[in-house]
Amino acid sequence: MRDAVIVGAVRTPVGRRKGALKDVHPVDLAATVLTALAERTGVDPERIDDVQFGCVSQVGEQSWNVGRNAVLAAGWPEHIPGTTIDRQCGSSQQALHAAAAAVIAGHSDVVVAGGVEVMTRVPMGSSVGQDLGTPYGTKVRDRYRGVQGFDPDAAIPFSQGVGAELMARQWEFDRATLDEFAFRSHEKAAAAQDAGRFTAEITPVGEFTADEGIRRDTTVEKLGGLKPAFDPENGVVTAGSASQISDGAAALLVTTSEVARQLGLAPLARVHTAVVVGSDPVTMLTGPIPATAKALERSGLKVGDIGAFEVNEAFAPVPLAWLAETGADAARMNPLGGAIALGHPLGASGARLATTLIHQMQAEGLQYGLQTMCEGGGMANATIFEKLGA
Repeated sequence: MRDAVIVGAVRTPVGRRKGALKDVHPVDLAATVLTALAERTGVDPERIDDVQFGCVSQVGEQSWNVGRNAVLAAGWPEHIPGTTIDRQCGSSQQALHAAAAAVIAGHSDVVVAGGVEVMTRVPMGSSVGQDLGTPYGTKVRDRYRGVQGFDPDAAIPFSQGVGAELMARQWEFDRATLDEFAFRSHEKAAAAQDAGRFTAEITPVGEFTADEGIRRDTTVEKLGGLKPAFDPENGVVTAGSASQISDGAAALLVTTSEVARQLGLAPLARVHTAVVVGSDPVTMLTGPIPATAKALERSGLKVGDIGAFEVNEAFAPVPLAWLAETGADAARMNPLGGAIALGHPLGASGARLATTLIHQMQAEGLQYGLQTMCEGGGMANATIFEKLGA
C-alpha cells in the first residue's frame, strides 16, 4: 500500500512586517525554499512531479500562480507544474494534504508542498476593494444577518478579531490570561532560538538567518498597557495577544516510502492522518477543536498519545480554548513558541508549523505530532505525523 512520507522540510526565517524580507519578492522567497529543499535532500528537481503552494492574498506580486512562478524562479525544469491553493491561513497545510493524497493515490511520486506570504509587500486584504465587488453576495449576508459579530454592511462582514473576542467571552478568558499566554509565547520562542532549536529547519535569505519577531524585552506589564484592538470598550484581545503580520516561506518534500528508498532518503515522518472541517464562520476560529477530535478519531489515537502539538496562535484565545476542550497537556502545546512570537505569514504558516513540528519530533524522538490551525471563513485543518522507527 502506498503511503506519504516527508523527506525534507525547510523554511525561511520569519520576518517582521517591513523587516528583513521587505525587499524580497514573494516569488523569489518561494524559490529560496525550493532551492534549499532540493539541495538538502539531494533530490534532482527532474524527479519532482508537482509543486503545491499555499498563498492567501493572491493579488499583485502574489497573483498569477505563485507555485508555478516559484518553479521558474528556482531555475527548475519547465516541465514541472505548480499550483496555488487558498484555504486561508491553512493554505500550505492544505497543500501538504493535497501532496500526500497525490502520492498515496499514485497520481504523483514526488511532490513539493509549501507556501509563501510577504505581507509587507502584499498586505492582508489586498484582494478586496479592487472595484470588482466583494467576496460575499446577498445570500451569505442574509443567512447571517442579525448574528452577533456579523456586519452585513462591511465589505468583509466576518472579522477574525471579533471572532477572537467572541471566543474569549465564551471561554471566559480575561485580559490577564491572554497577556500571560502572549508573554509565554515570546519567552518560549526566545529560549528555543537561543538553544538552536530552529537552526536545522531554517535556510538563510542572504544574511537573514533568524526569526525577528521575538520580543525579548516584552513583559506582562508591557502587554497590559496595550489598547484592545477590536473592541475599545470591553475588548481583551490586543496586538500583543494576536499573531504578528509577517513575511516568510516554507516547503516540504513528499513522496512514498518506496520512492524514498529508491532515492536513498530516510523519511523524517509519515503523514498519518489528514482532515479538514468547517466551523461557524462568525466566531470563525473554533475549528481546531473539532478538527483535532476528527483527526484523533480517524487515527485511532488518543490525545495523550501525541508528543507535541502545534496549534497556530492566530489569537491567544484560540490555543487556550483548544487546550480547555481537548484536555491536552499544556506543556506539549507550542513548546517552542508560536505565531504570537514567531509571526504568521498566512499562506506559509501551515508549512512552517509542519516544518517546526517534524524537526522537533526528530530532535526529541517523538512518535506522534499534531498540528492544527484556524482559517478564515470558519475552517480548520489538522494533521497527525508519525515518526517512522520511533
